[in-house]
This record gives sequence, structure tokens and C-alpha cells, in this order.
Amino acid sequence: MAEGKKTWLLLIHQIPPKPDYLRVKIWRRLHQVGAVAVKQSVYVLPQSDQAFEDFSWILKEIIEGGGDGSISEAVFLEGLTDDQVVGLFQAVRGADYEKIIEDARALADNLSGDSSGGNDGTAKVRPHFSRLKRRFEEIVALDFFGAPGAGAARGALADVEARIAGVEQRPRQAVPAIPELKGRTWVTRKGVYVDRIACAWLVRRFVDPGARFRFISGKPYQGKSNEIRFDMFEAEYTHEGDRCSFEVMMDRLGLDDYGLSQVAQIIHDMDLKDRKFHRPEVDGVRLLFDGITAASIGDGERLERGFVILDEMYASFSKQTQEKREGSHAPYRQTHTKEQRKYRKGLPGNS
Repeated sequence: MAEGKKTWLLLIHQIPPKPDYLRVKIWRRLHQVGAVAVKQSVYVLPQSDQAFEDFSWILKEIIEGGGDGSISEAVFLEGLTDDQVVGLFQAVRGADYEKIIEDARALADNLSGDSSGGNDGTAKVRPHFSRLKRRFEEIVALDFFGAPGAGAARGALADVEARIAGVEQRPRQAVPAIPELKGRTWVTRKGVYVDRIACAWLVRRFVDPGARFRFISGKPYQGKSNEIRFDMFEAEYTHEGDRCSFEVMMDRLGLDDYGLSQVAQIIHDMDLKDRKFHRPEVDGVRLLFDGITAASIGDGERLERGFVILDEMYASFSKQTQEKREGSHAPYRQTHTKEQRKYRKGLPGNS
């Protein structure tokens, strides 16, 4: 076997033109096991015992229906590359996740527009939601290569579940004023990446310049009295619906200006991979963050390096804002906290 190459299983088959239902039946069975077509009548799965068993059962059905076929263990040497085959799987699963998001949002709209309310109002939605959740779990089980959209689909389902449970009608947890958040220790999971780095940047630059950070394992953690958790299970600031932790933290802290909103859109598209905002900067910024994590440095240093990237992004968008304001008299909503004014004054181009 060629060094560094993936091993795949191929199902190569021929199905007779009649009966018509056999072709449809086999296509559905291949879709159910997560196989994708690389050529007409040639389907592929990542090599595994389960994949071999799935293909074996399908081949048995083909032969019993009057067709023929074979299962091969293969390595792609010319033509298709492993990355291209992986891309085929990601494209199919990505489309599946987009359908989940679309259906979940439709359910959420139904709940919002249902005037009956209460249990009567959600009774119509619960069966549809249960089926949609099962479908999502089936897609995740077939997502062999981490297709974009899984996080956004999970968030959309969580939003529907929260609406069904009536969470949106409960009193919102009081958000401490920014001065009350100073001197706290901010806790998150180890191995910080895009969303956690961005949240920490938001805290350090706009809430508490002297903020301390603590990194723990991914297990459930009950914060101490002087700690605030973010982007982790049951944290004070974490994902809500289809919003990443950075967006939630911005909203709840009342931080709102053009520069931050642009940064938030990029972080959202990088973290949830749902292309909600279609930001063209995503691939380039992700490459920079991947470079930080590839250096195998500690979480503290990851934050500091990530802060530089986010500082420059924010400075660039803030400069665009200034230029727009100087070129027109359109109203602009300024940031208004003392920490924000102090930080913005120190940015390049501001005095």
C-alpha cells in the first residue's frame, strides 16, 4: 500500500433495468450507510469492518435481485485523490446538515406563530422534532470526516428544544455590569481555538484588561464564586441556539459596534461552519489560527497570539467605520463603555 494513502472499500455493481424498484431500493440502502458515488455504479466508504458488513448486505440484495457486483479494498493512486474523496463525503453530509437546519427553523417559526401556546401549541411540533432529532443523529453517525454544518444543525435543534420547553419564557438571568466582572477568573476548556480565543479577547480588551484565564478538561465543571465559565458545558457564556459563544457574550455584555459585529460574523462562520454570513475572510483567518494551534504551544500563549490577529481585524474594521463616517453623515452607534473607548483610542489610526 502507498505510504500515507487512505484505504477505501469500493462496491462495484450492475443492476438489471427491470424491476425499476430494485435500483431505487439499492440507492436508498447505499445512502443509508453513508456511501457516496465516485463513478456510475461505483460507491465508496472508508475502510472498516462495519463498512464491509454494510456493503456485503447490499451486494447480497443486488445479487438476489438479478444483478452482479463485487467489493474491493482500494487505494487511489491516480485521478481521484484522498482529499477529493473526503470532499465528496463532506459535501453530502453538509447538504444533510443544511436540510436539518432548514427544517428546524421551520419548526421554530411554527412555534413562534402558533397562537394556541402551552402544551397544545407544542404538541403538534414534538413528533416532528423527535423525528428531526433522530435524523440528525443518523447523519452524525455517517459523518466520517467532520462535514461543515454539524454545529449549526445542533444549535438549531437546541433552539427548537428550548422553545418547546418554554425556556424562552423564563426570566432571563441577570447579567452583571462590566465593572462587576473585573477581578474575576475566566474558565474555559483546554486546547483553546477560535471561539474560546475570541471570547477571551473580548474579555481582555473590553471588560477587564487584567483578566486571568484558567484552562480545564472538558468534563463538567462547577465554577467557584469568583470564576466565570465560557464556551463550555453549562457555562455562564456559551452557545445559544445558532449563535456561538462570542456572539452570546457580545450581546449579553451590551458590546455593540460595527467593528465587533464584523469580527463576530467571521468567528461565527469559522466556529459553526454554516456559512451564515458568507464571510470571504474565513479561510485566511482560519489558516492563521491553525498555525497557532499547530505550534503545540500552551493555551496562554495561544490566547496572546490569537489576540494579535483579533486586534488587527478589529482595527481594520474600525478604520473602515471611521472612513465611512467621515464620508457621510449617516448615524452610527458608538461603543459607550469606558473600557471600549480606552481600547479604541489605542488602536492604530485612532487618537
